Amino acid sequence: MYGFIWRLLPGNALIKALLSIVLVLAVVYVLFQYVFPWAEPLLPFNDVTVDNQ
Repeated sequence: MYGFIWRLLPGNALIKALLSIVLVLAVVYVLFQYVFPWAEPLLPFNDVTVDNQ
C-alpha cells in the first residue's frame, strides 16, 4: 500500500517525501479533531467496577 502511494505521488524523491509528511499530518489532524472525539463516548474508559470504600 505504501509503495502504491509513493508511486502515485508526483515529483522527485524530495517532493514525494514532503508530500508524504503532509499526508501523514493531515491524517493525524483528522483523527484527533474528528474521529477520536466521536469514538470517545463509545469506549469504556470511565466504566470502572471498583467502588469507593
